[in-house]
Amino acid sequence: MERYYTRACNFYFGKQSKIFVSKKKSIPLNQIKEISFDHVEIITRKSKKKISIHQVKYLPKNLNKIINRDIKKIKSKKINFSNFNFKKIPNILGVLNLTPDSFSDGGKFNTENKGISHAINLFNKGANIIDVGGESTRPGSKSVNKKKEWNRINKILKLVVKKIPISLDTRKSEIMQKGIKLGVKLINDVSGLNYDPNTISVLKKYKIPFVIQHSVGTPENMQKNPKYKNELLDIYDFFDEKIKLIRSKGIKHNNIILDPGIGFGKNLKHNMNLIRGISIFHSLGFPILVGNSRKRFIKDISKKNDSNTRIGGTMASSIYLMMQGIQILRIHDVNEVMQGIKVFKEIINN
Repeated sequence: MERYYTRACNFYFGKQSKIFVSKKKSIPLNQIKEISFDHVEIITRKSKKKISIHQVKYLPKNLNKIINRDIKKIKSKKINFSNFNFKKIPNILGVLNLTPDSFSDGGKFNTENKGISHAINLFNKGANIIDVGGESTRPGSKSVNKKKEWNRINKILKLVVKKIPISLDTRKSEIMQKGIKLGVKLINDVSGLNYDPNTISVLKKYKIPFVIQHSVGTPENMQKNPKYKNELLDIYDFFDEKIKLIRSKGIKHNNIILDPGIGFGKNLKHNMNLIRGISIFHSLGFPILVGNSRKRFIKDISKKNDSNTRIGGTMASSIYLMMQGIQILRIHDVNEVMQGIKVFKEIINN
């Protein structure tokens, strides 16, 4: 049987969105009047068709039911958790890498004073929560044993978790458990819960919010000729199956975030198609996180290998993602991105 997917599109933002929502010309995303859409793209593995929201009622009965079910998820209100405020878009997940070898800031903040200072600074500049990691998962990186990873983050985590909201970026269930006991508010597993077989049990036991990220293979081999039949739909199906799996394992809460994993087993074409079609994931019914900050696609497009200063590409993609209703951006340069978002919103709202 042919499967249908629904992508919200033709978004409006700010003042114009509020006007269209009030006149019932557009549908608010997550019941937020400041961002809305007036078309959907109906997608199969063989076709695409964009229609107005007012044309949905004329679809054949079975298709009408599928598209309306998806629209219901797209417009459903998101409940706040982990210090995210889903009444506004976007939220910011600030990045604190306590590693010697992360792709753009390895070794920069992995001492106690620098790490704590940077985390607090990111939070004060506008991040909702800070993502702390002790293992680099950049393309080509090798796994770090759990003892070394924990030693990298232990002291700083203990001190900073008392001051600001913390997310823990790890693939290992033992480190997740230790972090949860210290008070972290979110688990961010870049392996899509696949790396450690005990991960789902830990998440179930503590009922903690978590991120499911899509990735292919391991960081060591994920960029070796990644292939998809259709990256957008393949990743959508991955999330759909993963949600069914965790439900079958007894995780019933909805404090779950989906991250399509820009750069994790994707080439430039895959990444661009993912960003262009990112709003398809709204029909899964969960908040979406995108890690676009300083990513390699910026280098590939700009033809400049400047991983420390990819702020232009980060800013451009951040504005685009915000306009597609993405709820959370994972960002290194929080001050600069927050500044850009504030200026953009001021322009568009007046």
